[in-house]
Amino acid sequence: MSAETAGPETLGSLTDEPQQDPNSQEAKEISGKSPLRIALGRLAHDKIAVICALVVLFFIICAVFAGPISKLFGVSLETGLASQYVDGLNKGLPKPEMGPPNGPFTWDHPMGVAPRTGEDNLAYWLYGCRVSLLIATTATIFASLVGVVIGLLAGFLGGAVDKVLSFFIDMFLTIPFLLAALTMAPILNDRFNTSDNYSMIQKVSLVLVLSIFGWMGTARLIRGEVITLREREFVQAARVMGMPTSRILFKELLPNLAAPIIISVSLMLPTFVALEAGLAFLGIGVTDGVSWGQTILKATNLTFFREYPQYLWQPLLGIVALVLSLNLLGDAVRDALDPKTRR
Repeated sequence: MSAETAGPETLGSLTDEPQQDPNSQEAKEISGKSPLRIALGRLAHDKIAVICALVVLFFIICAVFAGPISKLFGVSLETGLASQYVDGLNKGLPKPEMGPPNGPFTWDHPMGVAPRTGEDNLAYWLYGCRVSLLIATTATIFASLVGVVIGLLAGFLGGAVDKVLSFFIDMFLTIPFLLAALTMAPILNDRFNTSDNYSMIQKVSLVLVLSIFGWMGTARLIRGEVITLREREFVQAARVMGMPTSRILFKELLPNLAAPIIISVSLMLPTFVALEAGLAFLGIGVTDGVSWGQTILKATNLTFFREYPQYLWQPLLGIVALVLSLNLLGDAVRDALDPKTRR
């Protein structure tokens, strides 16, 4: 075809990305489907995402049904006399009949018992999983709500409101999280250490600390997305029709922000899981109760690490598997929700 008879070039023809044939099988399968169904279809064909989802589901089941599972195995957080399970003359290590690695597997204590105290490792592992997921999930929900609301207001209203809210976002970003946690923990300990509900107060305080210092990334992300959406035709049409600002924010803009919100949540949750365990290990998180971080802190005794390594590796592997699965699942969700991703 000569240059004179050739049709005008379109922007799509100037790109190196291959154009999809509208008559292809892939195009026919996608047509008529909502973006959510398309994303779920992508996730279902992603083997890594499916495996990670099953791992996360396993941890959720362990957390939700920690009590029934403990009863199924006949274990609990209550411990009898330590002398029944621990050899006091052998550096406080569990007796060989209490299970691996120093003895055969036993149904009474499938994951062994803790040195010195004789506490059942399986029960503490299950309830530690519950505490970790409960705190991380609750903090993620609160931080996401705060971040989404502030991001919506800053991005849509603009002007002085945007400047003030952006100032608060930047101010909170400049505060070191660990330093703030180290400062607040002694105050809370001195104020509530004699309370009957001290364990619950610790958990609530940790959720508040994680939420206060975890919403800024979501707020910045949502603000940037709203700035790009507020000049779109459907928003301008809603304004012309006299639609209230609250309705524009939550009925028009919010549904279009589902993808970045899901991505932000999927990345925030594993971060909070690791932070909860890390703070408990440092002694400023959940110190009065069951926690993976507290178990790791007790297990770092050099004698235990050398001669009874499973006491350390059991909670550590739980944290690694949960955080890794959540991160990989979050990456898969991000790719599935991105229409430009080609898999």
